[in-house]
Amino acid sequence: MGLDNNYIEWITTLKDKIRSAQIKASLSVNEQLIMLYWEIGKSIVEKQQEHNWGSKIIENMAKDLKRELPETNGFSRTNLFAMRKFYLFYAASKLVEQPSGLIQHTDIENNTIVQQPAGQLEINSVLCKIPWWHHQIILSNCNTINEAQFYIYQTIENNWSRNVLQIQIESNLFDRQGKALNNFKLTLPKPQSDLAIETLKDPYKFDFLTLEANVQELELEKSLTENITQFLLELGKGFAFVGRQYPLQIGTKERKLDLLFYHLKMHCYVVIDLKMGEFEPEYAGKMNYYLSAVDDLLKTDMDQPSIGIILCKTKENIDVEYALRDISKPLGISEFSFNELPATIQSNFPTVEEIENQLTKKLL
Repeated sequence: MGLDNNYIEWITTLKDKIRSAQIKASLSVNEQLIMLYWEIGKSIVEKQQEHNWGSKIIENMAKDLKRELPETNGFSRTNLFAMRKFYLFYAASKLVEQPSGLIQHTDIENNTIVQQPAGQLEINSVLCKIPWWHHQIILSNCNTINEAQFYIYQTIENNWSRNVLQIQIESNLFDRQGKALNNFKLTLPKPQSDLAIETLKDPYKFDFLTLEANVQELELEKSLTENITQFLLELGKGFAFVGRQYPLQIGTKERKLDLLFYHLKMHCYVVIDLKMGEFEPEYAGKMNYYLSAVDDLLKTDMDQPSIGIILCKTKENIDVEYALRDISKPLGISEFSFNELPATIQSNFPTVEEIENQLTKKLL
């Protein structure tokens, strides 16, 4: 490709923008960096359209910017392609201030016709609130604007690190959040019902656990509480752990809750009941009983109605719908999963009886 005056002037302009942005970055590093990358991505797309340049131009840019700004990182061939992708992905979204009117252009790299708003696009401040490498993870894993926007807002709200963001995307949080079957709209006032719906997931993924397939409920409870940090991350922001096998004195009998939490944003107790098998309708009646007891014994006038979550290995949706129909307390029902030990490994583990026999022999 011949280097004409248009290209040389363009590189000079970009160099000045980069240096100007570096000065401003001392005050607002991330915002200025994202805005700069947006402008570079936008400029790449516009120049390719204007001069019919192909992807080779980006390789030239990387070399020339490196030569002109040897002390500056972030303008490799890979990162420049990422800036172009960043602009193209969000250009027509609600995360960008849209001018009136549309124009059509050809996406040279993908050989497609793209509709683009006419005039200047102004990047929304929301896009500037997460670091560039978080954007890289989102752009590499999300196919739609809605999905990307979900992870952007979740990252801002929960202050996720890159590793946590990657884990949440890999666990497909977008498709799980707010999907649990529940009766919240019938049993909770707004906005409490909307918040409760969005808080629950289906299924819950306890991939940080590796257990035998036939693990019992008490063992699962113990494993979850021993890994409380990962457990709370999967439950979501706002959950505070109160206790495991939490005792409630009801008349002359002591009842124990599998897991008890308090939700700081919903201002309510959350009772979690773990079931290793398939959901059975009687589980809903039992949870209704537990929630009545918690509301009487633990809830104060400052608290909202307590919420129950039943986590089962499997469930039939029609069973859940019938079970919830006449339940008076707020209740959600979800499935859960964990990493199961391969059968070949499980078979090599000694049973409890075998261990006890060996200990008995040694004592004798």
